[in-house]
Amino acid sequence: MFKPALSRATVLAVAAPAMALADDITVFAAASMTNAMAEIEERFEAATGHDLVVSLAGSSALARQIQQGAPADVYISANPGWMDTLEADGLVDEGTRFDLLSNSVVLIAAGANAAPVEIRPDMDLAGLLGDGRLAMALVDSVPAGIYGKAALESLGLWGDVAAQVAQADNVRAALAFVAIGEAPYGIVYATDVVAEDKVSVVDTFPADTHPPIVYPAAALAESDNPLNHTFLEFLSSLEAREAFERQGFVVVPR
Repeated sequence: MFKPALSRATVLAVAAPAMALADDITVFAAASMTNAMAEIEERFEAATGHDLVVSLAGSSALARQIQQGAPADVYISANPGWMDTLEADGLVDEGTRFDLLSNSVVLIAAGANAAPVEIRPDMDLAGLLGDGRLAMALVDSVPAGIYGKAALESLGLWGDVAAQVAQADNVRAALAFVAIGEAPYGIVYATDVVAEDKVSVVDTFPADTHPPIVYPAAALAESDNPLNHTFLEFLSSLEAREAFERQGFVVVPR
């Protein structure tokens, strides 16, 4: 069952995490995993008979909710940095963390048949934008935005377009800006485009322009849910691998 990520007010109201029911497990997962987690939910519930409750939002927002006491059992981040932060706070169950997925960042354009471009240091991205905006997730906190900004900085393009960046709370919101025509171009994960036929990938940012994109998963220290191990093991199953690969993720070997 999917549910919205908790608001700050809700988190504060449940500052003392409730014990999860034995038949339920609550997973906080990066918004870029929306489609994949829908399939994981269905397959996990069919395989185990247990209910999977998924809250989706930007990795930074979810990490902050966990710091404030949100009753989650497992966290899957789109960036190792936010998992590192929780681990430093003693909020990650020791020995459960592992790298689950990898991804890439792409430049997208509005429309299903947009003309391709070549991402390189001398590309005129500002010229492509014209008076329009470049949709990105929050560039200082949300992983997709962090990676996208790093790539533009590496190519020497950030200074040319920084004033035209329209920042969204998460990568799916940035995708939506382009899909509905609010922005002519955007930077999202390659996997996001699988879920939207109103945008086109016009090129992929070279892997050496940004840090490696890794999605770590771990159980949380405040959770004593007996299903944590079962779910983390399921994430490494053939069924889960097939679900992730259908959405364009690369599964990291364990």
